[in-house]
Amino acid sequence: MGDQIAKAEEFEKKAEKKLNSWGIFGSKYEDAADLFDKAANSFKLAKSWDRAGSTYIKLANCHVKLESKHEAAQAYVDAAHCYKKTSVNESITCLEQAVHMFCDIGRLNMAARYFKEIAELYESEQNIEKAIEFFEKAADFFQNEEVTTSANQCKQKVAQFAAQLEQYPKSIEIYEEIARQSLNNNLLKYGVKGHLLNAGLCQLCRGDVVAITNALERYQDLDPTFSGTREYKFLAFTSEASDQINWMMEDLRKDIAASIDEEDVAKFTDVVKEFDSMTPLDSWKTTLLLRVKEKLKAKELEEDDLT
Repeated sequence: MGDQIAKAEEFEKKAEKKLNSWGIFGSKYEDAADLFDKAANSFKLAKSWDRAGSTYIKLANCHVKLESKHEAAQAYVDAAHCYKKTSVNESITCLEQAVHMFCDIGRLNMAARYFKEIAELYESEQNIEKAIEFFEKAADFFQNEEVTTSANQCKQKVAQFAAQLEQYPKSIEIYEEIARQSLNNNLLKYGVKGHLLNAGLCQLCRGDVVAITNALERYQDLDPTFSGTREYKFLAFTSEASDQINWMMEDLRKDIAASIDEEDVAKFTDVVKEFDSMTPLDSWKTTLLLRVKEKLKAKELEEDDLT
């Protein structure tokens, strides 16, 4: 690694000397860019990530002087990927520079890609508000470029984090929108029941049994096949709409609407366990259901205090 550092420093020194020399305008920046690129690669091989990142920024500046915005943007991306090893904030700053340049030259698909990467970096730092902001930007750009799958992936992230912040109406709107769009796509329509389940769980977290009942009716109108799915039956068990369930499911009828009305935590837990045994719940769904359970417990305590 010491040899690579020495080699990188030598390339960098030559590049700086080129920039400070006399020469035909442009040629010195081209020569310096080539040397900075070699220096950055050598710093990378030595795993000297900060110095590699700073050298890629120098390379980007050379490309800016040469009015080569695409190459400059790519150099900022390379810098970001080096800084990712040591400083998330520096990485984000470089990616934002790259995005601005990709937008300037009309490479909106690339801009969307790096908006998404910025969002993921904020997610890794548990900065949920900023993650939502950049996933929304990425979704808009992907949507404009008609990259539907990537747009929906970003929208689902927004919905997931919005629910985490208890912004349930926002999550519901997104999941219902994705479900509507997916119905007309042969590759995506099989995911509709999952999106409607997520929307329904967010409805449940709002604590409005009437709202979940109305939502189930809308979901049936949206997708007539939904009423035959396990996801529908599970949601129906969590609402006063349980009487709409087919009589053949009577052995599974553990109506959480009744458990909510009766403030029966044990009954609620049984229904969740029943569903989880057939379709394992992920951590996000489990978190939402735990919130509902905690509300039930709080109501039970209130009842006990009154009696």
